[in-house]
Amino acid sequence: MSTSTAEPAKAPPHEDHGGARRSLARYALVKLGGALLGIGLVIVATFFLFRLIPGDPTVAYTRDVPVTPDQLALLRRQMGLDRPLGEQFLDFVLRTLRLDLGTSYEYRRPVAELIGERVGPTLLLVGVGLTVAVGLGMWQGTRAAWRHGGRFDRLSTGTALTLWSVPTFWLGLLLLMVLAAGAGPIPGLFPTRGMRDVDAPEGPLYLLHVAHHLVLPCLTLVAVVYAQYLLVMRSSLLDEIGQDYVTTARAKGLRDDDVRRRHAVPNALLPTVTLVFMQIGFVVGGAVSVEFVYSWPGLGLLFVEAIRGPDYAVMQGTFMLVCVAVIVMNTLADVVYHVLDPRVRSA
Repeated sequence: MSTSTAEPAKAPPHEDHGGARRSLARYALVKLGGALLGIGLVIVATFFLFRLIPGDPTVAYTRDVPVTPDQLALLRRQMGLDRPLGEQFLDFVLRTLRLDLGTSYEYRRPVAELIGERVGPTLLLVGVGLTVAVGLGMWQGTRAAWRHGGRFDRLSTGTALTLWSVPTFWLGLLLLMVLAAGAGPIPGLFPTRGMRDVDAPEGPLYLLHVAHHLVLPCLTLVAVVYAQYLLVMRSSLLDEIGQDYVTTARAKGLRDDDVRRRHAVPNALLPTVTLVFMQIGFVVGGAVSVEFVYSWPGLGLLFVEAIRGPDYAVMQGTFMLVCVAVIVMNTLADVVYHVLDPRVRSA
């Protein structure tokens, strides 16, 4: 007579949440270390890069004023340009670590104060433009992919690629001539320059006044930027359409709109979400051309004005701000992608 022994019951599998958190913390620390290293390289490159620009600030700022060589030497000493290059670099690094961006040669004011005044208009322009570009690109990319090969797909993709290839300043000048400067069928429809007029109204009407000035700069920025979101969303959704889970959802009898909205689009959003974070810094840099064409009083226009000097302190401060924004957003995009996509966590 044989007896059988029952095998001990196995514990149900469970996720190691503590291990996942530790893995995320290690991943974030590695990315943070890379970001700090990148910021350090930016600080070094910023100092030497703008020293390669031809021109002497002391000569530029006294161009229309008769000065003696002794006066030029005194001005160079006041600007700190008479010291050895190594000493200037060390002083620049130490001040940057203290978040002291120096004093503008032209405005005679702290650079941080100038940036603080100009960052608001840039954030307004970039924020509105990026929101519209992301929404428009994702909507068109979704429709184009779900009906790929159709008339809407060909028209939207062709238009986006054409606008993406157009230089930003050229498109801005074209819109300025057609819709603002009186060369088009509706002359003077929008303002030609600035964020507001001298006689701008107060109260709630002020917001409408600023919005009126924002239309053309925002339209220019959106037209050039939205194509990349359309193409990434279209490509991601095309990859998802051929997956087994989409076929299974359709086989169960789900409506086509439900399959797209509940199953395909959420998975296709992952690359687009990371692209949004990664492109924020680049869009800030790309707004330089838009701000210059429309005289929008943001960081881009401040940077262009500083190049004419050359105003080393302002150029260095604005350039570092844009570079740090790109590095921070790229790092944040890596961490967000690690959280959202389990395939990255298991890699």
